[in-house]
Amino acid sequence: MPLILRAAAHKCLALVLALGLVTGAAAQPAAPAAASPDATAGTDATTATGQRIYERIRPQLLQVRTLLKTQDSQSSVGSGFLVDEDGHLVTNYHVVSQYALRPQQHRLVYATVDGRQGALQLLAFDVVHDLALLRPVDPAPLAGRGAVPLRPADQPLPRGARIFSMGNPLDVGFAVAEGSYNGPAERSFLATLFFGGSLSAGMSGGPALDDAGRLVGVNVAARRDGEQVSFLVPAEPVRALIARGRGAAPVTTPAWDEVARQLRGHEARLVAEFVAQPWRSAGHPVYRIPVPQETWMRCWGRSSPAQSRGLLFERSDCEMDSRVFVSGPLLTGYITVRHEAYDGSRIGAWRFAERHSDSFGNEFVGPDDRHRTAAQCRERTITPPPGPGSAAAKVEAPLPLRAVVCLRAYKKLPGLHDLMVLVATLDGRTTGVQGRLDALGVGVAGAERLVRHYLAGFGRVPAAEPPR
Repeated sequence: MPLILRAAAHKCLALVLALGLVTGAAAQPAAPAAASPDATAGTDATTATGQRIYERIRPQLLQVRTLLKTQDSQSSVGSGFLVDEDGHLVTNYHVVSQYALRPQQHRLVYATVDGRQGALQLLAFDVVHDLALLRPVDPAPLAGRGAVPLRPADQPLPRGARIFSMGNPLDVGFAVAEGSYNGPAERSFLATLFFGGSLSAGMSGGPALDDAGRLVGVNVAARRDGEQVSFLVPAEPVRALIARGRGAAPVTTPAWDEVARQLRGHEARLVAEFVAQPWRSAGHPVYRIPVPQETWMRCWGRSSPAQSRGLLFERSDCEMDSRVFVSGPLLTGYITVRHEAYDGSRIGAWRFAERHSDSFGNEFVGPDDRHRTAAQCRERTITPPPGPGSAAAKVEAPLPLRAVVCLRAYKKLPGLHDLMVLVATLDGRTTGVQGRLDALGVGVAGAERLVRHYLAGFGRVPAAEPPR
């Protein structure tokens, strides 16, 4: 099932997605097709544009490294670019996250295309959009190098336009990756641009430019289960971060509180927009099952094989593509919803009850670990009120549910939790439904809103007979 993670790991991969990897023998090269004169001319023109832009922008390109405090061993490597004449530069937050959260153990340095190096200070970051603003400790080596201009917001780029992504892939040297602009990524809660080109590890934080050398977006992620599918942070959050952070004092202590503050703002918007959307119908003949809108989620379904002779099921998994990188494996700020509908008429009531109960009990909640406390759970049997919105809801028969609600608190992100809501219907002898909602990085008030919204989504289809 496709899943996008918006950050990179230790070496600042432009992608943390490891799904859909292809293995097997290497494909043999196809015989080259004859190119028409017009096509060749177009390719030559595009290549010449990339060369021209690179030569113009190379003084403003940087490699950004996170080093251990007491030695020159690097723990992460990414790219960056100058945004003003004073030497301020932008990169991804995930490129400098180790320093932001553990400045006592790490330091930041830059390297230019022409070999200059120097120490950096972190001024501000936007964890939600994966951006960071830095400046050199000594601005002299970067003085007079110019700045990458931002493409004006009132000049939208047409789909299919060529853009040029720059960075230092795999720490082997600065490079240009040509690709096409394909507009905003669809069904993404966070504004993200779809770049039809290849991004490699180490290019995170580098600029993607139009044919005039103006910033379209910042390299941030790619898909490993597809070809030429990469993603950029739009220029607007970059503009906002520069305005907010240019005069800020350097970050010198662990920034967990600031990360938490930004995540709480993200959570408030996420919860408000999620509960404002009505549930979709699952199409079940007996039960009303909450299925989220696909405005910024993707839902995938599967069912038991046609030849199955035992317990039959249908399953739906809905997930957000957008996730917020905090550090290493810690990703948060998203919601998932799934359900399974069971038909045990072929195995009888006793075996169905056993299988249904075992499935409910096998759900993973999560132990105490490095980032979160052990889950605190409450279990109750409830009967939600009938669903709102229609006269038929007034005659909807009540549906008894077994509900478990769990919270895991973040140890270093005050006020934030992971929420898990697990639900099972209790009325059927050989039929039933189980559902689960997970919301990562929510406050207590937001968790309460989500629980109420989710439980209210369950019920019986009006006028349906209780299942036997």
